Amino acid sequence: MTAGVAPWRIASRPDDPDFSRALVFERPIAGRWLALDYALDRFAAPVRPMLRFARADGSHEDALLPGPVLGRAAWLGPVPPSTDEIRLAAPAEGFRIEAARLLSRTAVLALCARRRPDTLPVALYQWLRRDARRLRNTLRIAAGVRSLAQYPLWKAERARPFEPALDRVPPGLPRLGLILEAAPGDEAAVRRTLAALLAQSHRDWRLALHWRGQAPAGFAGDPRISAEALPDGIAIGFLRPGDALAPDALTHLAAAFAGLEPADLAYADSEAETSEGLRPRLKPGWSPDLALTTLYPGRPLLVGRNLVARSGWAPGQGARALLLAVALAAPERVRRIPRLLCRVAPDVPDPDGHAADLARALDRAGSPAALVRTGDTLDLDWPLPDPPPLVSVIVPTRDRPDLLRVAVRGVLHETAYPALELVIVDNGSTDPAVAALYADWASDPRVHRLDRPGPFNFSRLVNDGAAASRGEVLVLLNNDVEVLHPDWLSAMVRQALRPEVGAVGAKLLFGNGRIQHAGVVVGLGGRAGHILRNRPADTPGHLNRLTVAHEVAGVTAACLAVARHKFEAVGGLDAEAFPVDFNDIDLCLRLAAAGWRSVWTPRATLAHHESVSRGPSVGPARARFEAEGNRFAARWRAVIRDDPYYHPAFSVTTFGEELE
Repeated sequence: MTAGVAPWRIASRPDDPDFSRALVFERPIAGRWLALDYALDRFAAPVRPMLRFARADGSHEDALLPGPVLGRAAWLGPVPPSTDEIRLAAPAEGFRIEAARLLSRTAVLALCARRRPDTLPVALYQWLRRDARRLRNTLRIAAGVRSLAQYPLWKAERARPFEPALDRVPPGLPRLGLILEAAPGDEAAVRRTLAALLAQSHRDWRLALHWRGQAPAGFAGDPRISAEALPDGIAIGFLRPGDALAPDALTHLAAAFAGLEPADLAYADSEAETSEGLRPRLKPGWSPDLALTTLYPGRPLLVGRNLVARSGWAPGQGARALLLAVALAAPERVRRIPRLLCRVAPDVPDPDGHAADLARALDRAGSPAALVRTGDTLDLDWPLPDPPPLVSVIVPTRDRPDLLRVAVRGVLHETAYPALELVIVDNGSTDPAVAALYADWASDPRVHRLDRPGPFNFSRLVNDGAAASRGEVLVLLNNDVEVLHPDWLSAMVRQALRPEVGAVGAKLLFGNGRIQHAGVVVGLGGRAGHILRNRPADTPGHLNRLTVAHEVAGVTAACLAVARHKFEAVGGLDAEAFPVDFNDIDLCLRLAAAGWRSVWTPRATLAHHESVSRGPSVGPARARFEAEGNRFAARWRAVIRDDPYYHPAFSVTTFGEELE
C-alpha cells in the first residue's frame, strides 16, 4: 500500500434520499485532506457530486465536486475539523469512486509546490499566521484548480476510454443528417472530417457534401455520402472542413433526439487550436440571447427537422442563418450535452455576415429587438413603450449620509430615464446629516420616504418599499451604488419589460474599476457567488459572454430591475428565510421556476462599494449568514449542483471559469 493511501469503503445510508451513501475510512478523517478520483457513465448527465462532512452535533459542511464531463473527474479538499462522517450525493447507477486518499496538510503543501510553486510562500505565511480559512482556500486552488491554459493537461488526466460495463449506449438511436460545405483547397481538411465521421460508433447518418465549383474526385466512396441539398435524418447539422468528431459524438447527439420527448435542438462542447494553444469551448445551457449575439452553440449542433421547417430556414442559407432562425423560433426542448465531442476547425471572424444574417432573422421572426453593433460586438436593443412606464427605485438605508447622497444624486440628477420615483426606506437612521438630506429632498415630488426602524431585514424593507411604490417596474438599489452613466436605467427597463425576462442585473464595478458583479453562479463557493469578481472591467469572459447581455442563474439586488407583476407573482423577497443574504438569488430562482429567466447586461454599468454601509459579517452576523446559507442550500440543492448557465467542468472554488 503506498504512503498516504487509507483503506476505505462505501456504505449505504437509506435514511437520506440525497446523501444516500457514506465514504468510510479505517483511520481518523477530521482535519485531513481528501483526494477523490471518480468516474461516471459517459452517457449520463455529468451533474456535480456532493460531499457532506457531517458532525456528531448535527451540523455539517457541504462540498460541490466537478462533473465528470470526460468520463472521469478528480477533487481535492479539506475534511473540516470535528467531521464524524463523509456522506455522498451522486448518481445511484453508473457512478464509481476509483480512488480515495487521505492526505496530510504537509503532503498537500508539497503538491502545491509542484503544481503552483508561486503560491507556496503565500500558503506558508498563512500557516504561520494560523489563518486556517485562507490557507485552506489557497491550498485548494493551488492543488485542485487549473487555468484554461492548462486544458490539455486537465483533459489528459480525466479522459477515460469507453467501457462497455459502465457506459450504457442508449437504444433506438435515430438517423442524423449532416451538411459539409467545402471549397477548392479544402480537400485535406475534408478528408480529416470524413475520416472522423466514418469512425463514428453511431453509423446511421447521411452526409450532404457540397462543393463550391467543380467537385474533386474520390470523396463519394461511402453510400451515406451524397450531394443532395438536404440529407435524410431526424435532425440536421453542419460541419466545417477540418472538424473532427469524437468517436462517440453522433451517439451522444442521436440520443438527444430519441425517446418520448426528442429534442428540438442539441449541441455539445468543442475544442479548437488557437494562437495560445488548444482551448475548450465549454458551453452554458440554452441561452437564446447569447446564441443570437455570439453564436456560442457553434459545432456540433443538430436541429430537429420539425424546428427547421418551423423556423423558415431553407437549404443554401448556411449554418449561421440556421442557428439564428431556430433560436428565434423558440425551441421548447433543447439539450445541452456537456461533453467535448468535436475538435473544430478555426472559424474566420465574420462580424459583417453575422450582423446581416441576424438583422434578416430578426425581421423574418417579427422580433421587436433592434441590432446594436460596437466594433465586432453585436447586442440587441429592446424597445421602450412611448411613453416609458414609471419606474420605482427602492433604496433601503440607515445612516451613512456620504453614501446615500451619492446614490440619490445619481438617481435624481444623473439618470436620463424620464419617469421615475425614488422610494427611500429608512431603517432607523440617527445621523443628523441624514435628516438634513431628507429635508433637502422634501421638495422633490419624485422622492418618498418610508420610516421602518427595527432590526435590519433587507427583504422586508424592500417589500415594504415595493408595496408603497407605484411603478410598473421596480428597481432595487443599494445605498452604496454610484451611477456612472445616464442610460443605465433605460438599459435595465428595456430588458425587464420583455415578457420572458424576470430579474435584470447590472455590471457593477468596485471603486478601483474592477468587476464586482457580472452575474451570479449558483454553486460558486458552495452556495452562490459572483463570477469573475475582481477581474479587470474589460474582461470578456469565456465565449465573450461579458461583452453582451445574456442569461444567468441570478443577479444581485444591489441593482436589480423586475416588472412589478412578476415580483408580486412570486411573493417578493422571502423576509422569513432570507432577511439579509441570499434573498436576491432566491428571488431569481423563484422567478425562473415561474418561467421568467434572469438577464445580466453590461449596458448598465455602475459602481458598487460593496456592503460598506453594513460592514463584514463576523460573530453573530456570520452565524446568521451561515444559517441563511444553509436554508438556501436546502431549498435549491438541485440548482446548486447544476447551474444551467455554468459548465459542470468549471471550478466553484475560485471566482469561476477555471477547470477543476
